[in-house]
Amino acid sequence: MTHLPQTAETTTTPLPGAAPLSAGVGHYENFPVASLLCPPALRPAVMAIYHFARTADDIADEGDADATQRLDELAAYRQALQASVTSGEPLPTRWNGVFAPLREAAQQHDLPAPLLHDLISAFEQDVRHTAAGHHYADTAELLDYCRLSANPVGRLLLHLYGVNDTPSLARSDQICSALQLINFWQDISVDLPRQRHYLPTDLLQRHGLPREAFDDGASPDAATQVRMAQAVAALCAQARALMQQGAPLARRIPGRAGWELRLVIQGGLLILDKIAALQHRSWQQRPRVGALDLPRLVWRALCMR
Repeated sequence: MTHLPQTAETTTTPLPGAAPLSAGVGHYENFPVASLLCPPALRPAVMAIYHFARTADDIADEGDADATQRLDELAAYRQALQASVTSGEPLPTRWNGVFAPLREAAQQHDLPAPLLHDLISAFEQDVRHTAAGHHYADTAELLDYCRLSANPVGRLLLHLYGVNDTPSLARSDQICSALQLINFWQDISVDLPRQRHYLPTDLLQRHGLPREAFDDGASPDAATQVRMAQAVAALCAQARALMQQGAPLARRIPGRAGWELRLVIQGGLLILDKIAALQHRSWQQRPRVGALDLPRLVWRALCMR
């Protein structure tokens, strides 16, 4: 599903100024939620955005509803967003606990409503693609998904911090997309059994791999597993390069938020290191970042230039 960045039990999409939560947009497990490093004045807005995204994630992913029911619910959720944030109509009684604080945050900080709508669009895409067993064709299609599922989060946070110059927005998109991609390659063993096919078809073809090679229950021979690991390594290298392109944003964000972003960046890079330590066989085992990794994360954040 859509994933937005996490810390102690990390997976990955970033928010310059908050700390990731350990729960699954896979419960927004990668969504940095207001931490001690987040300026207190911004915590209510960060939490309002988080609860909006997490509730949409629940609609798209929890329970036993079929795809049609989930899409109907997301359509109703979008209408509630429109009424609460865009048109200024009376708050809907349903999801009031989500939209009352979100309206307050939107009014106080003039949040860009299209970014919130983009997140719902990403969840709708998740539902449709999962139901259809959709396979992403190439990296360009994956990055277009990140444009809806991940990049809006970073842009919303930058908006809260009053950062809106074009280079910073571009770097935020790079970090967020990198985190989303890192989450995909971390979660191969989790996503494929749930019919979430993020491994791009063109890359599999370049490595001489059929789509079924990574399927749960497949028994690839040793030579095929080598090619599978090479494919995952190539995807991880691409995500690392994207993260490194966006990393200078941490120097642009002032104060605590900049330090928070450094930790988010280093958390994503550490996940890539842990995938590499598994010889890039993350389809067999899901790598995790735990509390024992915190000193290393802090040291790496301090050493960032």
